[in-house]
Amino acid sequence: MGDGKEGAEPDVRFTFANERTFLAWSRTGLALVVAGLAIAQLLPPFPGVPWGRHLLAVPLIVLGGAVAVAGYAEWGRNQRALRRGAPLPPSALPRLLAGVITLVAFLAAGVVTLSAVLA
Repeated sequence: MGDGKEGAEPDVRFTFANERTFLAWSRTGLALVVAGLAIAQLLPPFPGVPWGRHLLAVPLIVLGGAVAVAGYAEWGRNQRALRRGAPLPPSALPRLLAGVITLVAFLAAGVVTLSAVLA
């Protein structure tokens, strides 16, 4: 990935806004990783579903890493667009985040329900 130096220097306010957005995605990724680790390490096991914690934790940890990498890539794309005076490219991050969090919510409901039935 390039350093985003091609083109004209954009207004510093836009550069800082792009950086703040990148930092927000980084914090989101870190929060997802920490949430996944907390689920795996601190949540008591689900009765009858010993693999339930891992089923919930692993997607969150993977999503956290993916959000961090994608946030960096998006920062670079946005910075290049700003330097060229082009429109900002569309972002897949909100859709990805919403989709995986919805999936984890459904998995959590399934694990909790299965645990109640098997306990």
